[in-house]
Amino acid sequence: MTAALDPADHAWLRAGTTRRVLGALNAETPDAARIVGGAVRNAIMGRPVDDIDIATTHTPDAASALLEAAGLKVVPTGIEHGTVTAVADGQPFEVTTLRKDVETFGRRAVVAFTTDWAEDAARRDFRLNAIYCGADGSLFDPFGGIEDARAGRIVFIGEPRDRIAEDHLRILRFYRFLAWYGDDVDRDGQAACAAMAGTLKALSAERVWKELKKLLAAPDPRLALEAMQEGHVLEVLIPGALDFRLLLSLINRDRGKARAPNPLLRLTALAGGDEAAMTALCEQMKASNAERAYVQAVCVAPDLAGDADQSALARAVYEFGDEAIEGRLRLAEAQSGTGADEALNFLHGFARPVFPVKGRDLLEAGFPRGPELGQRLAELEQAWIESGFALDRVALLERAKRGEA
Repeated sequence: MTAALDPADHAWLRAGTTRRVLGALNAETPDAARIVGGAVRNAIMGRPVDDIDIATTHTPDAASALLEAAGLKVVPTGIEHGTVTAVADGQPFEVTTLRKDVETFGRRAVVAFTTDWAEDAARRDFRLNAIYCGADGSLFDPFGGIEDARAGRIVFIGEPRDRIAEDHLRILRFYRFLAWYGDDVDRDGQAACAAMAGTLKALSAERVWKELKKLLAAPDPRLALEAMQEGHVLEVLIPGALDFRLLLSLINRDRGKARAPNPLLRLTALAGGDEAAMTALCEQMKASNAERAYVQAVCVAPDLAGDADQSALARAVYEFGDEAIEGRLRLAEAQSGTGADEALNFLHGFARPVFPVKGRDLLEAGFPRGPELGQRLAELEQAWIESGFALDRVALLERAKRGEA
């Protein structure tokens, strides 16, 4: 088993910003800071590394003092949890003191600082997230996370039911990490999540919504979704009839194509494309106004076939927006099996036109203020749409002067 990452192979590890932060924290005590979590996991799996989180034996005050002494900006982003953010040349690094759990309450925990790396590792959720990387690339892997990362296994640290009892959100995290990193389902973890699925009802709607969207943003979350369906977890999260077949059809239709995963569209498919069901789900999950508007537009937009003519597509885009029509096309493709590639290609090259006449244009042309002005403007806009957006400003104003709509 490889016990180290070679910095020569990992630009993020040898980057000047990373070296500055680790160098500051290790200045007085060698190996007092190590990179942990997603950056290490992704590096082992050969995936891109984005955020870099650092664990340290220093208390937040001591870590802050060392970082500031090295000329780095420090932001107290989570002092109560032992976390500060170091900023090097604009790049943020979360720096968290090693912790151990003293008491847990389902979503909250009382923690104490520690200098024991194994104690800190033991409170993390999955083995592949509990791998630590020193400044020289050396790896500390107390639970066999390296093998899990290479094999695509999502395995709880310790007894799964105990870990879920400590934090109910770990059920959704299990499936989210399975969606993004898993190649096989750990049966012990699956059994625990299914048995304790009811505890998800204690979570805030906002937290569940956030986790669901992260899960459904994975390129191919079928394995995780099938495990959730098997364990009756989706039924707890989303009451009512679920169209699991339509969701899988949408995901399968997108495979191998340059289509970005769309969590909201996938949830709409799971609800069968039903406006009432999605409206209720958005209400339950306290979705944002923008999310609600998108979902509603997808559900009520015209059911355009994949071979719809371009004028119909253009009109639909003008009325509902390009994002909603793209979603409608992809959903219709999943429902009917009719290919949507041609229509989507047109959509991606089509710029939503701008109505060329304003109210002030009519005023300057001599039309009086009042309700009739707005009515005439609406009539002109309809005529412009029906012309295929061909009528220009001059032609539209001429129509208005002649009393034509």
